Amino acid sequence: MSAPARTTEAAKAVEELVTSHLPLVGHIAREAAARLPRHLDTDDLYGAGALALVQAAQSFDPTLGVPFARFAATRIRGAMIDQMRQRDWATRSVRSRARALAAVTEELTRALSRMPTDAELAAASGLTEAEVRQVHEGTDRAALLSLDPLASDDDGLGAHLVDHSPRPEEALVAAERAGYLRDAIAELPDRVRLVVTGYYLEHRPLTELADELGVTQSRASQLRAEGLDLLKEALSKLLSDDARAGEGALDEPDGVRARRRDAYVAAVAKRSTIRGRADVQAYLDGAALSAKPAAAPASRRDPHAAYRAG
Repeated sequence: MSAPARTTEAAKAVEELVTSHLPLVGHIAREAAARLPRHLDTDDLYGAGALALVQAAQSFDPTLGVPFARFAATRIRGAMIDQMRQRDWATRSVRSRARALAAVTEELTRALSRMPTDAELAAASGLTEAEVRQVHEGTDRAALLSLDPLASDDDGLGAHLVDHSPRPEEALVAAERAGYLRDAIAELPDRVRLVVTGYYLEHRPLTELADELGVTQSRASQLRAEGLDLLKEALSKLLSDDARAGEGALDEPDGVRARRRDAYVAAVAKRSTIRGRADVQAYLDGAALSAKPAAAPASRRDPHAAYRAG
């Protein structure tokens, strides 16, 4: 018989062994299901067992006198045990100690007619109370729960989990608002910005800020109020859906003050681009409101340079 013919015949023999013994894989998988960790199912074992069956068929030597079913069953069980160990979150030592402790727990429960305490388990098992707690903690960490429904009338654990993170559109809007606020703070007159950031963001007392500026506490309080008014003016106009920066500012009685406010709002609007202002990742990462963006060109600050004198 030629070599190609022998190869074809051997391949057919392997295929026949695999096909005729596939039910053996399912039988062993069902036997192992009793020891199956919660995060594994029978399909995982069946896949590992089927691969082991193919490998067993390829390496089987009928001249050794061992029936193929017995030879393959050993390989299949070994592959399934390896699969369970690889996917198990607990180490083999933790599992071994947990089984021994479970046996002691069962004996004490029957003897005491109640669940034993850690001290009683430690005395009966030869472990310390700390070691008993470590075994319990190790098995608890390795126990997984399914988020999927377990029955037709069950919503599953996943239905009770609440995602508190903002939706993409909410995060974008919040990031834009935070960006406008950051720009508005950065465009405040120097003395006003120092008081606003120091009092509201750094939680410093007003007396300390007043001493730093060399003014009275009353003047520092005025600067704080002035800063809040400017921030409110800018945000109310820039975040309004139908308002333009500076719109309505000239309606105030004080024309000079109105023009300064109008220039301030315009400078805030131009300080950063839409992409830089609405940085969702920076917002989610908790970027500081007092962080100063890149300074705007001097031509943008000139219209309200007088306001910056504070």
